[in-house]
Amino acid sequence: MTDLRLTPLAASLPSTVPFVGPEAQERARGAAFDARLGANESVFGPSPAVAKAMAHSDIWKYGDPENHELRQALATHHGIDPANIMVGEGIDGLLGYLARLFVGPGDHVVTSLGAYPTFNYHVAGYGGTLHTVPYADDHEDPAALFAKAAETQAKLVYLANPDNPMGTWHDGETLTKALDDLPKGTVLVLDEAYIDCAPPGTAPDIDANDPRVIRMRTFSKAYGMAGARVGYAIGAPDLINAFNKVRNHFGMNRAAQAGALAALNDQTYLAKTVAQIAAARTQIDDIARSNGLTTLPSATNFVAIDCGRDGAFAKAVLDGLIARGIFVRMPFAAPQNRCIRVSCGSPADLDAFAAALHLALEDANRG
Repeated sequence: MTDLRLTPLAASLPSTVPFVGPEAQERARGAAFDARLGANESVFGPSPAVAKAMAHSDIWKYGDPENHELRQALATHHGIDPANIMVGEGIDGLLGYLARLFVGPGDHVVTSLGAYPTFNYHVAGYGGTLHTVPYADDHEDPAALFAKAAETQAKLVYLANPDNPMGTWHDGETLTKALDDLPKGTVLVLDEAYIDCAPPGTAPDIDANDPRVIRMRTFSKAYGMAGARVGYAIGAPDLINAFNKVRNHFGMNRAAQAGALAALNDQTYLAKTVAQIAAARTQIDDIARSNGLTTLPSATNFVAIDCGRDGAFAKAVLDGLIARGIFVRMPFAAPQNRCIRVSCGSPADLDAFAAALHLALEDANRG
């Protein structure tokens, strides 16, 4: 069938996804990866309480469409009102709803060149016009982002802190001061997926009722629940309530809701995981330096390793790692694509990475 009667916008879009998953790569190479270090999941897993809660969640029932218990618990955790919180299918799902609320054909949106591509994917899917600004010293540049938003009269501006794919971050005070230059009528989408891994003071002190900002958090990273797809937004009640116009009200499955609640209630386990992540970052840095490479400081559960040359060389290193069963990724825009990005793994995962990296570098240097 050739006439699918798609909308003109849908017909104009390429058939693509933001990321090719490791499972697809395993099928293509005909073998499983020995170390899965490319998707920034937590190999340390969730609290044992999560599995118990999910197993006894009465999965035969639909999930509560209001996510009431989880929203109440999150409100208590953050010291805000439940009206400031929207739960959704990971940050990716919430970004899709946000784009649907704000972005139509011709609407302007600003992000950093090379920043998290799923946001761009949603903007394109609703016909928005995306404007980009370069990174500054491997950091997202709030001043340049907000200046571009003013220039284009953008409805949304996206900024991740800490950043993906570089792992760098701004302290909270820097972002709070930068908000003075956010144009009137522009909403800052502050993606804080990695905030649990970051140093104290990274999260800006922004009132949850501030209509200029919507913050995104997740259970996919430090809480170890990537497969359950649980994220939440913090924002002013009017903006939060607007999600009810477009969201899938039964999109959050019951087991995921129960698991997230159990994870939130086990902050001792979260602290243990954050310590393991910090140890893994140190091990990745040691591996890089032993191979003559350097790393970027990271406040996330991954480390960007500077391969010291251009994107073609970094891609050769990445291909050498993939060929040896080590799944990693790399930034897609220059000059950040001189790096490869390695997720925090177990000591055994990182030992396997170390063995493969030496050989991958030899191959890339010969090429």
